[in-house]
Amino acid sequence: MEFIWFIVVGLVAGWLAGKFMKGGGYGLIGDLIVGVLGAVLGGFLFSLLGVSVGGGLIGAIIVATIGAIVLIFLLRLIKRK
Repeated sequence: MEFIWFIVVGLVAGWLAGKFMKGGGYGLIGDLIVGVLGAVLGGFLFSLLGVSVGGGLIGAIIVATIGAIVLIFLLRLIKRK
């Protein structure tokens, strides 16, 4: 059951990050991948900085969305060059 929540959080985070970054979107699979990778990146960054958003679904979505936004930002920087 946890795997399903991980997928749902990844989808929501990827979609939200696409809206925040005003991109053309990556489609269902692309948003899922960006969201899941963003969740991993966000979790790493938040633990590195010692920041806690709290537990639960909302906290997971916030961390994953911020991580996905950072990921999209970095990908756009790399793509420009």
